[in-house]
This record gives sequence, structure tokens and C-alpha cells, in this order.
Amino acid sequence: MELQALPSRIGQVRRIISAQLRYWHLDPLIDPAALGVTELLTNVHRHAQPDKSCTVEVDLLLDRLTVSVHDHDPRLPTVCNADFSATSGRGLAMIAAFSESWGVRPSDDAGKVIWFTLPAPSFTTALPPLPVYGSTTDGPFGSDVAGLLEPTSARTRVRSAVVG
Repeated sequence: MELQALPSRIGQVRRIISAQLRYWHLDPLIDPAALGVTELLTNVHRHAQPDKSCTVEVDLLLDRLTVSVHDHDPRLPTVCNADFSATSGRGLAMIAAFSESWGVRPSDDAGKVIWFTLPAPSFTTALPPLPVYGSTTDGPFGSDVAGLLEPTSARTRVRSAVVG
């Protein structure tokens, strides 16, 4: 999503990301993902020049959630050693602490992308296998594979509506 990194918009982005993670059944990742995107958007709001426009992306690939923020400022951030009484300067250190990995890379349009990853739970054992619909044959694997997906008593032949 594209947005201006303004304080009022940061809360909206947190709610959007939370809703998307709930939709993906990744509830345990809501708090760290929302915290991380808040920190990255706050950095854009406080430091990015010439403008505060940015793009937030959330990608789920296999067992990893990646959250990235792209802005138009080519300056790369640094992790600070904030004094214990400082009220800011710990954002990237926090992201480094709770994420699986994180980084910064220059983008093609003279800006940068800051990203972090979180390990996503695997659902391969939690979800039952889904039946395959629309097949007119047992496919190239023979009928033994179909038996792995569902019990023999539940298997039914499917016919195609396409002639030929």
C-alpha cells in the first residue's frame, strides 16, 4: 500500500496489517509485525527527505513473513546505541532483536527499502488436505495418489463439462 507516513496513517497501516495477518491465520505475528511496521513508518515520518511518501509491502512466502517499507530517501539508516534515558533511537535495534532477519537495500529509484522477516508457523500438519476438483482422470500419478488425499469411501469420480 502507498501512503504518506503521517502519525494518523501509521495507526491505519497497523490495523490493515493486523487484519491481513488474521485473514492468513497468523495471529501470533500480529504484535511483532505491527510493532516493526510502526517503527519503520515512524522513521520515514521523522527522517525521510524529500517527502514522506512510502510503500508498505507484506509478503508471506513458505514459512516466512516479510514486511518492507520503501521510501524515496537514499540515505541508509544506522542502528544507534541510544542512551538509557533517550526517548528515541531504539527502533532498528528493537527490530533486530525481535525479527528473524532485517536489512536495508538501495532501490532503483534513488530511495531505499528497509525490511524485516518473522518466522511463520507451518500449517502443513494442522490443515486437512483439500480435495482436488475438476480432474477427469487420475492424472499422471495413477489412482494411488488420490487415495493419499482422501479416504477411499469419500472418493468420487468427477466428469468434465468440456467435450473432447
